[in-house]
Amino acid sequence: MELKWFEDFLSVSQCYSFTRAASERNITQSALSRRIKQLEEWLGVPLFDRKTYPIRLTPQGQDFLHTAAELVFSMTQLRSDLRERHAQKHTIVHFAALNTLSLTFFPDWINQIDPSHQYGYIRLCDQQPSFSGNISLLLDGETDFLLTYAHDSVPLMKQLERFPYIELGKESALAVCAPDEDGNPLFALNTSGGTRVQLPYLSYGNRSFFAHALSALFASRPLPLKPIYENPMCSGLKAMTISGCGVAWLPASLISEELANGSLIRAGERSWDIQASIRLYRLEKFRTPQAERLWNKASQLHQTRAVA
Repeated sequence: MELKWFEDFLSVSQCYSFTRAASERNITQSALSRRIKQLEEWLGVPLFDRKTYPIRLTPQGQDFLHTAAELVFSMTQLRSDLRERHAQKHTIVHFAALNTLSLTFFPDWINQIDPSHQYGYIRLCDQQPSFSGNISLLLDGETDFLLTYAHDSVPLMKQLERFPYIELGKESALAVCAPDEDGNPLFALNTSGGTRVQLPYLSYGNRSFFAHALSALFASRPLPLKPIYENPMCSGLKAMTISGCGVAWLPASLISEELANGSLIRAGERSWDIQASIRLYRLEKFRTPQAERLWNKASQLHQTRAVA
């Protein structure tokens, strides 16, 4: 049982629509439907009559509505109270970060920004399974900062337009695979005509940042790819790629060592690379003086590097 199931239930009961509730919750309709189904299975009763339009609560759903609302309120209040008590002991600056950036970029960057730990206690928010989930942390005010990749082809970036940001660097996602015995790609991206053999494709699914960026790439340059595995985490796809299972698009910063030692090689020319920015977004209004000072330091460091 997860609290988000109850939040999903309340959203659908208010919207009378899975489509509108999914938009409100910043998740896909299929994901929302799956989570509602999991809640119904956990409770052992149907909560919605899906045969009507608009959908409506079943009698069991009506009985459950008040309890669900009270539970969500109580748990949210408890979390807020606990955080406030902890904040009295520590000045906390919250960061949300995409999984790969939390591993490859964030450690060195934050050490340059705050080597003496003068800006308070740094806390990374719980890892989210989707790009939209990370965005929601900023939209809902649950984090001071969001460290993310950015690309114009990703529609979800529009949700961040109102938030100030600093562009911290660049990242390339490369099409890579394991080499064969002769050092050539096991799965080469050959688009020069002739018979186009389907290539085993290690996919991000449809939830991660690079999943959205790749969708735009494949729309403009179709490839004979056969999805055989899905994992929203770059590190998970990396392990499968090294094992020789297929071709994947992986951040260069995550596979620099493997490219150097030859355990991974490019599966295609550089034109297949995805060029993304690395951005730090913040809330429109600072919640603490420490968050504002950290932002100012990050801005100064960025400006210094830009001039250099």
